[in-house]
Amino acid sequence: MSILARIPKSPTQLPRAALALQGRRHRSAPAYPGHIPLNAFENAFLAVGSGITALLNPRRGDMVAALGETTGQCALPGLLDKMLSSPEGRRVLKARPRVNTDTVSLPSLRALPANTFGNTYVSWLDRTGVTPDTRSQVHYINDPELAYVMQRYRECHDFYHTLFGFPVSVQYELALKVFEALHFGLPMAYMSALLGPLRVKSELKAMLLRDYVPWAMRVAAECKPLITVYWEERWEQDLGELKAELGAWDPPVEAKWGKKLTESDREAARRAKAAAAESAGDASV
Repeated sequence: MSILARIPKSPTQLPRAALALQGRRHRSAPAYPGHIPLNAFENAFLAVGSGITALLNPRRGDMVAALGETTGQCALPGLLDKMLSSPEGRRVLKARPRVNTDTVSLPSLRALPANTFGNTYVSWLDRTGVTPDTRSQVHYINDPELAYVMQRYRECHDFYHTLFGFPVSVQYELALKVFEALHFGLPMAYMSALLGPLRVKSELKAMLLRDYVPWAMRVAAECKPLITVYWEERWEQDLGELKAELGAWDPPVEAKWGKKLTESDREAARRAKAAAAESAGDASV
């Protein structure tokens, strides 16, 4: 059975995939929940296979996630060192907070003043129809500490959207990927930043190069390491004060938002996502 075939397509498939892998090879038990151990050859094989698949079909989130994990292990130790060198980062590593609807009270954030980071974040979620439950679990990083660093990076992505006022659209996602590549140094972010513009129209590419790449280069170099920020301790902080503290300056051109989502739009999106999850679960039976 190929390594690519063992990638779980949904959380319901994870135990079966992990058991199949363990039954095929005699090796140590998984180091953390959801861990699928890989040796060096398997890691390289999965990196190549997932990279090709993700390039041909960027909507394959499982392959994009696998590529990020199998190629990111060269940069993750540096991010871990930054967290260990920061009192705030050490608190994150000790507590290991997760970002999802089980751990973050969205109603409580909605009750905060409008200028706070927490209220701005939940307003961003409401406006875009995004949920914090969309970030996939790390599977293929053997070291538990590095696996958590990758998980933390993955789950904090929407905080960066909030910080810079970016909606969810191709040009702003690419602008953020340029920032993430330069700031975090993860190969997957570099691949997205370099290859992503090849798929967009020339005017969007020109806007990205003119307005956002120079900004991303400056902010990525000057701002505080965002991997060290304990965002959950910052919910009640004024957003402007937080940005000034971090050195996270706004882009030179304000992002253009589309029509604000109505509650019916958000409910339709939630129903579609729930139906897709149920369908994936049925397929795994």
